[in-house]
Amino acid sequence: MSTFGVASASNTNPNKSTEVVSPPTDAVSSLCFSPKANHLVATSWDNQVRCWEVTKNGTSITTVAKTSMAHEQPVLCSSWKDDGTTVFSGGCDKQVKMWPLLSGGQPTTVAMHDGPVTQVAWIPEMNLLVSGSWDKTLRYWDLRQSNPVHTQQLPDRCYSLSVRHPLLVVATADRNLIAFNLQNPQAEFKRIVSPLKYQTRCVAAFPDQTGFLVGSIEGRVGVHHIDEQQQSKNFTFKCHREGNEIYAVNSLNFHPVHHTFATAGSDGAFNFWDKDSKQRLKAMSRCNQPIPCSSFNNDGSIYAYAVCYDWSKGAENHNPSTAKTSIYLHLPQESEVKAKPRAGAVGRK
Repeated sequence: MSTFGVASASNTNPNKSTEVVSPPTDAVSSLCFSPKANHLVATSWDNQVRCWEVTKNGTSITTVAKTSMAHEQPVLCSSWKDDGTTVFSGGCDKQVKMWPLLSGGQPTTVAMHDGPVTQVAWIPEMNLLVSGSWDKTLRYWDLRQSNPVHTQQLPDRCYSLSVRHPLLVVATADRNLIAFNLQNPQAEFKRIVSPLKYQTRCVAAFPDQTGFLVGSIEGRVGVHHIDEQQQSKNFTFKCHREGNEIYAVNSLNFHPVHHTFATAGSDGAFNFWDKDSKQRLKAMSRCNQPIPCSSFNNDGSIYAYAVCYDWSKGAENHNPSTAKTSIYLHLPQESEVKAKPRAGAVGRK
């Protein structure tokens, strides 16, 4: 039996998830599934971008490591093009690479910043790439041109970004949250101070584009609506806590079908939630290391999450040669991710 509050060494995979073969050799910084197929991409602090083919057969999953490419420095973020042919990745080498991995093409640099690139997203409705950086800018790129079509100054370093066209939400240092209407990306649509008192770690735009989720280092998530008339619906809730121990919320992912969402944290747990009925649908068991990032596949039948060091205690507390990095695949049951009315709710289906 493990000591109270301390995950035991046997708890590397307490949820009996499928482990992805040939994981990165250092901590994982981002995970993203292709919108068209079960191709999973991971970026890592070992400077690599890797892709696996995931095959789901009933309740069994197999993975095959397909291909990889390298940046010159640690890679921090990734995004697929909407046609599932191409991956974009950005990192500490201050550039975004475009990798046409399905055709076997070589990666090329398509975007540059003056600081590490922390966020990247493809916007199919505009046929543009957007990148966010520690240089305090958002830059929009037409892949046929070498210069950005628009550079948007941010109040501080870009920490997180989420797009559901026409809504784009950016979180920066100093708890700024900025919403843009992409029909007019040159102007901030709305800027607020985060409803959470501590540093922002992640944001996720609602699927219906009416608002966004925000997660902080202080085990808390805010549910925020953009419309002034909807402010009464805003709330925050605590999560990823164990007694007096409080952990960062590192990742927020909406389910692509049910529009419930998952949180993952530095406590090594992931949970599924329904914001509309304000309830937790399922709490999963804690792994013995943090979960820094996660992703649903395109139909929500697979939830990928990384279990590894989250850099919260700096380089002096990390030895890549002995630290284990794993990527796991969980098959959510419908009861875990499908919204259900609150107990006692009458007349609501």
